[in-house]
Amino acid sequence: MNTYSLLRITEEEGISQVVITRPEAMNALNSEFFVEFGEYLTNLSSDIRVMIITGEGKAFVAGADISEMVNMDQEQALDFSNTGQEVFLLLQDLEIPVIAAVNGFALGGGCELAMACDIRLASNKAKFGQPEVSLGLIPGYAGTQRMPRLIGLGNALYYLMTGDYMNAGEALRIGLVQKVVEPDNLLDEAHSLAKKIISRGPAAVAKVKKVVREGLVLGMQAGSELEKNEFSSLFGNEGTEGMKAFLEKRKPDWN
Repeated sequence: MNTYSLLRITEEEGISQVVITRPEAMNALNSEFFVEFGEYLTNLSSDIRVMIITGEGKAFVAGADISEMVNMDQEQALDFSNTGQEVFLLLQDLEIPVIAAVNGFALGGGCELAMACDIRLASNKAKFGQPEVSLGLIPGYAGTQRMPRLIGLGNALYYLMTGDYMNAGEALRIGLVQKVVEPDNLLDEAHSLAKKIISRGPAAVAKVKKVVREGLVLGMQAGSELEKNEFSSLFGNEGTEGMKAFLEKRKPDWN
C-alpha cells in the first residue's frame, strides 16, 4: 500500500515500515513531506502495533529543505516550524512504539525526527547532529527540547552550540541511540525488535510509553501517581492473563 509521493509504506504483521523516498535531496524535509506524513499518522490503522522509520539511499534525513526555507520571511518560518513540531508531536504521541532505523545522515530536522521516535537503532555509518548554528539558525522542530532530555544538558548544549556531528559510536555512548549494527543488518534488527515488542502485552507496552513520556513532564510525584493507576488498571485483564500464563508455563493470549 502506498499512495504517497515521498513515503514508501508497507504494513505487515502489525508492523508499519515507513521509508522516506527523496534520495536525490538526501530525504530533506519539505512541506509536502509534512502533509503526507501527518496524513498517514492521523489515519494510522489500529492493526499497527509498531512503526519503523528509515530513509532511502545514504541518508536517513539530512535536514530540512534549505532551498524551501531560504526565501521565507519570519511569519512563513514560524508556520514551517509549527507544522514540523505538530507532525513530530503526532509521531511522539502515538500509542504504539516507534523505532528510528537510522541508515545514514540524521542532521538537523533528521536528527529531530529520530529524537521524536521512541527507540533509535543506527547503522555504523550513521551520523547525527544539529548543525543549524552554522547557518545562523537554531533547530525548529523541538530539537532544543528533546536533545537535553535524551543526552543531558551539557552534551546537548555542546552539540547544539557547536553544530558538530557525532558518529554512531558516540551517539551510542551518550545515549542518543540504543544499538549500532552493520548497515546490511539495520532493517532486520529493527524488525526483530518490533516483533519482540509485539510479543509483549499490547496494553502494557502502550502504558509504558504513556507513563514514561507523561512522567517526564509531570515530575516524580505526579508521575509515580500515574504509574500506580496504570499498573493497577491491568489487573483483571491483560496483566492477569500474563501472570496466569507465566504460572501455567504457556504463552499468553493477549486477545
